[in-house]
Amino acid sequence: MLRPPPPASLQRIARTCAAVLALAAALCGAQEPSTSAAPDAPDWPRATVDRPAAASSGPAPVASHVPASADIALVLPLEASAYARAADAVRAGFMAAAAAAGLLDRCTVIAHGDDGVIPAFEAARTRGVKVIVGPLVRDDLKTIAIAGGDWPTTIALNQMDDATPLPPRTYSLALTVESDARVIARRVQGDGVRTIDVVEGESALMHRFASAFTSEWTGAGGTAPAAHVVEPTPASLSDLRRTLARAMPDAVLLALDGDRAALVKPYLGAVTAYASGLVFERPQALAARDLDDIRIVDIPWIVVPDAPELAGLPRREIGGAALTRLYALGLDAFRVAQAFLDGEPARLEFDGAIGHLILGETHSFQREGRLAVYRGGQLVPLDAAR
Repeated sequence: MLRPPPPASLQRIARTCAAVLALAAALCGAQEPSTSAAPDAPDWPRATVDRPAAASSGPAPVASHVPASADIALVLPLEASAYARAADAVRAGFMAAAAAAGLLDRCTVIAHGDDGVIPAFEAARTRGVKVIVGPLVRDDLKTIAIAGGDWPTTIALNQMDDATPLPPRTYSLALTVESDARVIARRVQGDGVRTIDVVEGESALMHRFASAFTSEWTGAGGTAPAAHVVEPTPASLSDLRRTLARAMPDAVLLALDGDRAALVKPYLGAVTAYASGLVFERPQALAARDLDDIRIVDIPWIVVPDAPELAGLPRREIGGAALTRLYALGLDAFRVAQAFLDGEPARLEFDGAIGHLILGETHSFQREGRLAVYRGGQLVPLDAAR
């Protein structure tokens, strides 16, 4: 018989959930920033950092010479304490890819702090770059859009709010939970699932994930899912188990972070469960076993690291799944920027570190991650042989 965990354990899990969700929200486009301190500078290719006059005067994570001329400017909030760690992971991937391509001298990094994205973009334009890669944070992208201006071709590493157009000559390459939701919706429909319930947390990020899934699912003719909001309490978990037992769906979507998903999983019974990898940190071995049989969508860089299409990309130990995803975003961002050096490509589609990427008509890259499943506490490709 399953017994609810003691209240003290639930409180510890809730605190862990909050910390992971705060970081995931910042990385996936929500507004809650990460408060993690920037890591010690590892042995990555050194970024060439330019600092516009209006940028923060605080210490920067890296410093080096600025090339006399550069074609690509990577504009990142390296001097904003809430985002410095995430920005440094993107920088590391981008510069590693540039070094591997022999084009490091054609790239410069322009660091900025809070409220410094406009001066950073102006510095890039003054330097005569052909392509700007950034901003990383959604609020900074909004600031660029509101300010207007004749900027160089821009590869934004986030997305605008729904239905809000991108600024002119701006393209969006983003890690978002909405992409994962759409992949899951198409997979469960292809598997013949007729009914699916959504078990949702309370965060804005999880609401976005659940909403994107529901939109894709119902748009393809699926019945609107039943929604269950759960809290990490014995009473809430027991209520969920009783509710599902009365009308068991074919599958369940867990709009929850990894720790909360592990907590909820034993209360689902034998129903197939799906979740987004973008809110999963790699758990400890014991906790990972609680995730067994949960199907997730994550980036190929994590799910299939030995895939042939990733063989030529430099790997670095960076620590943590969230930062690893951002390193992979940096790798693909360089490849996209390189493709735009001679103008907008007529077509751009490739298998990247963050997924299969296609440049859409709305100037946003469509991203499709890889499906995986936890088996014996290990994350493996879903369709791999057992």
